[in-house]
Amino acid sequence: MSTSPTAPPLIRLENLSKVFYTDEVETHALAGIHLEIQKGDYVAIAGPSGCGKSTLLSILGLLDSPTDGLYQLNGNAVQDLDLAQRARIRNREIGFIFQSFNLIGDLTVFENVELPLTYRGMRSAERRDRSQKALERVGMGHRAKHLPSQLSGGQQQRVAVARALVGEPSILLADEPTGNLDSRNGDAVMELMRDLHRNGSTICMVTHDPRFARHADRTIHLFDGRVVDENVEAAAGVGVV
Repeated sequence: MSTSPTAPPLIRLENLSKVFYTDEVETHALAGIHLEIQKGDYVAIAGPSGCGKSTLLSILGLLDSPTDGLYQLNGNAVQDLDLAQRARIRNREIGFIFQSFNLIGDLTVFENVELPLTYRGMRSAERRDRSQKALERVGMGHRAKHLPSQLSGGQQQRVAVARALVGEPSILLADEPTGNLDSRNGDAVMELMRDLHRNGSTICMVTHDPRFARHADRTIHLFDGRVVDENVEAAAGVGVV
């Protein structure tokens, strides 16, 4: 599903590192990370707990900054941007799918999905149209007026995916998107992610589950903050029927 390898990468990391300093103790969360993600890729970041997966995803999502190294997004260096600049790019370029859904409990499904567009200052008519289309795309249009508490876990994650999609981001970042779901709902969300990829979405997903990593075209394996291996699936979209 990815574009030609000669195309400029959507994301490029060079010698990226992240060190946390607490009480004079240095924790090296990431070290010497080199990574390219092309438009249309589906990449899984895998590894044991504490290996740096979520730290790497936070940096990719501009929720955190690296200690050293280069991060280019759409050809622009973004590792040294201030908080306001990072927030603006996150709102327009990056869609987040979290393990814990992160829906706002006193907003309806529709209002949750619409919220990122409100922050952009988009006209209400366009917000409504985009939000409804995003909900229909994940099969949740009929639940638009419900509150998150009235939905199952699988339905809440579908709403979270719609919220990530509504701004038409350059990339979807998914942090253990099946972590709070039972196996049936987890499989359904992974099928939804695969459908999004088939339809052109670029996805980078953190997972500790090898079954779900196999859904991706490429799997980057981390251990102790370093890339130790990379797999390219012989049949991208494993399990496609």
